[in-house]
Amino acid sequence: MGSGWSVRLMQPAGATDAADLRAALQAELDMVVAQMSHWDDTSLLMRYNRAPAGSWHDLPAPFFEVMDYALWVHEASAGAYDPAAGALVDLWGFGAAGRYDQAGFYAPAPAAVHAVLAQRRAAAPVLDRAARRLYQPGGARLDLSAVAKGYAVDRLALCLERHGVRHYLAEAGGELRGAGVKADGQPWWVEVEGVPDGSGDDGQDGAAGSETGTAAPPAPLLALHGLAVATSGDYRRYYRCPDSRRRSHTLDPRSGQPIANGVASVTVLAPACMAADALSTALTVMGPLAGLAFAEARGVAARFLLRADAPGAPLSAVTSSAWRALLQ
Repeated sequence: MGSGWSVRLMQPAGATDAADLRAALQAELDMVVAQMSHWDDTSLLMRYNRAPAGSWHDLPAPFFEVMDYALWVHEASAGAYDPAAGALVDLWGFGAAGRYDQAGFYAPAPAAVHAVLAQRRAAAPVLDRAARRLYQPGGARLDLSAVAKGYAVDRLALCLERHGVRHYLAEAGGELRGAGVKADGQPWWVEVEGVPDGSGDDGQDGAAGSETGTAAPPAPLLALHGLAVATSGDYRRYYRCPDSRRRSHTLDPRSGQPIANGVASVTVLAPACMAADALSTALTVMGPLAGLAFAEARGVAARFLLRADAPGAPLSAVTSSAWRALLQ
């Protein structure tokens, strides 16, 4: 899926042999790739994308779980997140092929973007929850990259727990989930990812939930004790067009354009990494006003890093009340 993975753990006495445990963890990841990867042309997802109009596809339990949640986020966010935005992702060069960093790539013309949006509106996938199957109306193209990696982390965590491991930190593609403590009794501390191309990170937490500063103090440290964390940002993959405007890999499925709402990144804490992964993307697209309102209404622990209008000005951060409560 274009990324790597790692697990750190405290292995209890009498637990599964390390080589066997690693094989079990790899098997979980192989399953996610075989079902949900758009980097593997033989995956179930890619076979669905190529399937003829009017076909139904039975879903294995993992694929169904991810698709069910992804469609919930799509509906709850009023389309700010869309698991069927595969054609749009490919058009902007952020898919598995025809990428923005390859020779011969050009940013799409407005007419091409409009055509993809029209096709998406005319070809919405339908999930039959009772029968656990997915309908291909013809031309629907899934891209679960903003949720499947988080789900893969959850599968790693569940695999570890099945093998008697209670103290661990699992990671895939930069998304993490932790439980228990290390040998010294300390939790699994994780530093919130900063924005490398910003002029600063943020200041100190304020009572109103906003923070600003002229320097870049240490990023918040999170104790992942039964929690997962995911960050979505406009700095991870992007390119600049001749007009010098940043074209981020985070796309707004409603407009068909890369985000330009001042959000540099959104970090979400949640019990499940799948939720943190998908919600961080949705909130990034929604922006600081609608995104923060969404987070407050649903108790989502979120932290927004925002770019200033003035060049060279430091970033500012806004946090939800659930985020501040968890960091007490």
